[in-house]
Amino acid sequence: MKNSNYHRVLRVSAVVCALALVFESGLINSSTAQISRGTHAYLANAIGMSASVQPTELNTLTAALTAKERELAAREAALREREISVDSSSGGIDNSNATYIMATILFILLVLILLNYALDYLRSREPMRIKTV
Repeated sequence: MKNSNYHRVLRVSAVVCALALVFESGLINSSTAQISRGTHAYLANAIGMSASVQPTELNTLTAALTAKERELAAREAALREREISVDSSSGGIDNSNATYIMATILFILLVLILLNYALDYLRSREPMRIKTV
């Protein structure tokens, strides 16, 4: 009974991984790949950190200097953007890494399932060999 639960868990996890891979890759509908890219971007933006420091004169001056440096960097970036034409289609988040990782996990799960069934078959034949000898 213990092995059948293990088989069941492996089969269910393989099916779930396969469905997630189809959703992630956009194989059936391209909108699922766009949803996945949006989810990746949302999760990347949601993860952050914040800290606070007691305000002092030095901190205030440093914050003002940092704000001016950011403003200067933004102006320089805008100037560079005017000089360089950027392809708008390459600006999105690439989905291929997640697809490859999920495909690898699915392959590993399928190998585990096959190994499990092969070893169970060999184990079930072992008592037959002992009886015939």
